[in-house]
Amino acid sequence: MAGDTGMAGKVPLLLWAQTLGLAGAQSTQLLVEPPWTPAVLWDRVTLTCQGSGTTGDTTWYKDRRLWWQEGPDSFTVAKSGTYTCHRPSSGLSPTVKVLNEPLVLQMPARALLEGDTVILRCRAWPDNPVTRVRFYKDEKELGGSLRGTELSLSPLQLHNSGRYSCGGLVGTGAKLSAPVTVTVHGVPPSGVSLSVQPPGGQAAQGDRLVLSCTAAMGSGPLSFSWHRGSSGIPLSTGPHLELQHVGDNDSGHYQSRVSNGDSVAESVSLNVTVLVPVANSTITPGPLALQVRPGDPVTLRCSVQVRSAPVTFTWLHNGHEVAQGPLLELGDIDVGHSGTYQCVATNQLGQDGHRVFRALSPELALEVTPQGAPGHHWITAVAVNVGRTLLYLLLLLAVIGGCHWWHHRGDPRGAARAPWVTAGPQ
Repeated sequence: MAGDTGMAGKVPLLLWAQTLGLAGAQSTQLLVEPPWTPAVLWDRVTLTCQGSGTTGDTTWYKDRRLWWQEGPDSFTVAKSGTYTCHRPSSGLSPTVKVLNEPLVLQMPARALLEGDTVILRCRAWPDNPVTRVRFYKDEKELGGSLRGTELSLSPLQLHNSGRYSCGGLVGTGAKLSAPVTVTVHGVPPSGVSLSVQPPGGQAAQGDRLVLSCTAAMGSGPLSFSWHRGSSGIPLSTGPHLELQHVGDNDSGHYQSRVSNGDSVAESVSLNVTVLVPVANSTITPGPLALQVRPGDPVTLRCSVQVRSAPVTFTWLHNGHEVAQGPLLELGDIDVGHSGTYQCVATNQLGQDGHRVFRALSPELALEVTPQGAPGHHWITAVAVNVGRTLLYLLLLLAVIGGCHWWHHRGDPRGAARAPWVTAGPQ
C-alpha cells in the first residue's frame, strides 16, 4: 500500500514545525515522500532537504555518520537507515527513519492535532500480506477486527497519545512491528485578544482594574502569562490579571501569551492609563503682583503639575468666572481689567466619572496704571512756564529796588533836598 505522492505529500511535514512552532523544531526540514513515518524501503522513498543556502550545499548523514558531503538537495533512498541533512545557514534537520522490516506500523508524517482524522496502518512486504492483525497501545491489546490492517483514531483526542505497535501473520509466521510514538498536540492557540474593565483601559488612581485574555482557537490545557512592556518576566499567570489598587506606575502596555505546550500565541498590546488627580495649579507669567499700562496686551497661562486627561480650566476675575481654557488673553487692557485673577483646574476620574478633583491657583493681582485725559501734558507745561516767568519778574523787581536804595544812600545832595529839613534865618 503506497501513500500519496507529489508536493501535496511534502507540505504537511514541512508545516509540522513551521506552523505549530513545536518545541525543538529546527529551521532545516527533511521532507519524506510518501508522507508516512517510519518510511519503508519498498515504497521508493524520496528525501528532500529544505533550508536556507544555495542549491547543492547540503550535507547528508546516515546513522549519525557523515555520508554525503555537498550532496544534492533531494535523492531516492536505496538503503534503510536513519537520515539527517544539514544546511550551512539553517542547521541540522530532524531525522527520518527508512525501514526494511517484514512488518511495519506507519502513521502520517505530520503533526497530529486534537480533532484530526488519523489512520495507523500495519504493512508487510508487498509479496507477503499480513493477516490476523492485532493493535497494541503501551503494550496492551486494543482489540478489533482480525482481518483489518488499519486502526482509526478519529476524532483524535489527547489521551490517544502513546506507543503503538501491530502484530499479525506474515506468510506462515507471526511478526510484531517496532513501536511508533503517537503524540497528539492540542490545536495551537490563535485569535488571542484582550479585554479590560473599566473599558478603554483608563482608571483613576486607587481603582481596581481587570484584564482578561481569551483565545478564539486552541485545545488542550492552555497556559497564560502576562507581560508589561518588553519585559520577558511574567507579571502573573492565568487568564485574568487583576490590579487591585492601581497607581501611576501601573500605566503601560500589557500583553498576554497563550501556550498549549507546543506553540505560543501572543495578543496585541493593550495600553493602560492610570489617571491621577490634578495638583499644583499655577499661573504664568509671574510675579503674583503685575503692573501694566493701558493698551498693553496681556496673556495669562494656567498649568498643573499632574496632567491627567481630561483637564478643564476656568478663569476667575475678582471671584467671578470670565473664561475657559488654559489661556486667558486680555488683549488691549484698560483700568477695568485691574483686580485679582485665579485659575481652577478640574478633572473627573473614576469608573463612574463622578469623582471631581480641583486645584485652585494662587491669586494674581493685576494693576493697570491710569493715565490723564488728552491735553493734560500741555496744561502742565503752561503752568510750569508761567511760574518760571513770575519768578523771573520778582527777582528783577528786587534787583531794581536794591539798586535804587543804594543810589539814594550815597548822594549828599539828597539831604539838602529832604522835605523835613527847615531852612535857617536869612
